[in-house]
Amino acid sequence: MEYIENKIYSEISIGDTSSLQHTLTAKDIELFAIVSGDVNPAHVDVEFANDDMFHGVIAHGMWGASLFSTLLGTSLPGPGTIYLGQTLKFSSPVRVNDVVTVSVTAINKRDDKNIIEFECKCTTQDGKVAISGVSTVIAPTNKVKRERIVMPEVSLVKQNNVLLKKLLLLRENMDPLITAIVHPVDELSISGAVAAAEDGIMIPILIGPKQKINEAAQKSNVDISKYQLIDTVHSHEAATIAVELARTGKVEAIMKGKLHSDELMSAVVNRQSGIRTERRMSHVFAIELDGYERPLFLTDAAINLFPNLEEKADIIQNSIDLFNALDMGTPKVAIVSAVETINPKITSTLDAAALCKMSDRGQITGGVLDGPLAFDNAISVEAAQIKGIKSNVAGKADIIVVPDIESGNLLYKQMTYMSKMEAAGVVLGAKVPIILTSRGSDVASRKYSSLLALVYARRKYN
Repeated sequence: MEYIENKIYSEISIGDTSSLQHTLTAKDIELFAIVSGDVNPAHVDVEFANDDMFHGVIAHGMWGASLFSTLLGTSLPGPGTIYLGQTLKFSSPVRVNDVVTVSVTAINKRDDKNIIEFECKCTTQDGKVAISGVSTVIAPTNKVKRERIVMPEVSLVKQNNVLLKKLLLLRENMDPLITAIVHPVDELSISGAVAAAEDGIMIPILIGPKQKINEAAQKSNVDISKYQLIDTVHSHEAATIAVELARTGKVEAIMKGKLHSDELMSAVVNRQSGIRTERRMSHVFAIELDGYERPLFLTDAAINLFPNLEEKADIIQNSIDLFNALDMGTPKVAIVSAVETINPKITSTLDAAALCKMSDRGQITGGVLDGPLAFDNAISVEAAQIKGIKSNVAGKADIIVVPDIESGNLLYKQMTYMSKMEAAGVVLGAKVPIILTSRGSDVASRKYSSLLALVYARRKYN
């Protein structure tokens, strides 16, 4: 067990000194910025700090000053010290990976009030004095010895928003998507549609029971007076009308409101009046995961229950087409299963192997496929290396293809509720994109999904 113990005023002599050594990391700077609120680009922005004026990320001066406080409060004099003031001069920058030595030395004592002045100095590994000055404290008069508190390890996780930024860039100069909003009779669905409309992402046509839609708008405090509203008796009729509008080219997308996905998709897939194409329809979640360096597409976690080999080929092609439409390069597609080896008793591993060969033969185009892969070695380079997997996809997947809706839905819900991430969802393979979010999806997720549908529709069909 480690302890900290102070030196009381009477035990300290002129010339007594204490020091510590620390290597400055980017994490130190980020933590200090979070606590202090200092987001000066010279202190926290690598690109800005790499300008000739800065030559690398620089620590805020007060970060160095805080190390003096650490020494005075934990070593000399130690616990019980009261800080009165300090005067500091900042002579040279401290950069990431610099090793700094910080010292405090007693230079003056005032017996009447137990005040001690300490010379403070912070030098870098090359001997340059970065910070110097004097700190004034009241030294303790009672001995203190206590267990050193072990501080918790702090993990910093950044929201990368790569996909969102890409979508916002691509949508510039795009006309809003004329979108049928099916049964928007709750606050989330009506608010999501209006938010997307106010941002110029869509022109909504509200379809459902007029009274219920107006009540939802009033509860949400949103104005829907400028949007077309088609009155229906119930959600089933709303779905039928929305699909008819899409089939006849009067709307460019469909957005789910407060109704079950099965009810909406039943109208969509109707062989006589629906909007099928030759391609199997499938759903794609576009996810921005904290700690993962790239956007991750997940398919299919919402439409196809237990897809066969042919259906999986269409599911993969739909996701590749979406990725390509967003101008994100050639996607790395990981076809996942419980294991990364082919096992005749696990059908999904056989399907994965066949799908990869179909890609080799040009039956699936536009992406690089590999499988079967377990989820860990699909997204973790380290996990793939440990298992000896040599692959252009393993550890760097852009698209995750799940075996069935059960595994996909569980994976998506886990990400949503435990990782607190944002996701956009869209159904592809129909005549128009279908914005299909969970009934519990928040306004941000609905708007994000609408933006994804807009960019896909404009770049795919125009």
